[in-house]
Amino acid sequence: MITLTDDAVAAVKTALSRASEPAQGFRIMVQAGGCAGFKYIMGLESVSREGDAIIETDGVKLFVDAGSQPHVAGTTVDFVTRLESSGFVFDNPNARGKCDCGKSFS
Repeated sequence: MITLTDDAVAAVKTALSRASEPAQGFRIMVQAGGCAGFKYIMGLESVSREGDAIIETDGVKLFVDAGSQPHVAGTTVDFVTRLESSGFVFDNPNARGKCDCGKSFS
């Protein structure tokens, strides 16, 4: 469903190791909003929820709720470090368009 690159796995592992509260994995959700129609919501997660898809990559658990699954099927998530900014980047084959910042899609 979702592929995490090695850099994305490393970024999630770093976030999990620095979390102030215990977390078992990382959640990716899609919600209406953003400048292109949908936006990605990400964060550490302590437990799975009913209907979640759980994807495990190199010891990292990724949780995706049932409503978000069709929007992110086939997506590759990378973590990039650039001089001007760093963060997660989504290569989503379901997106027909995206905003300039890359955090929102249609």
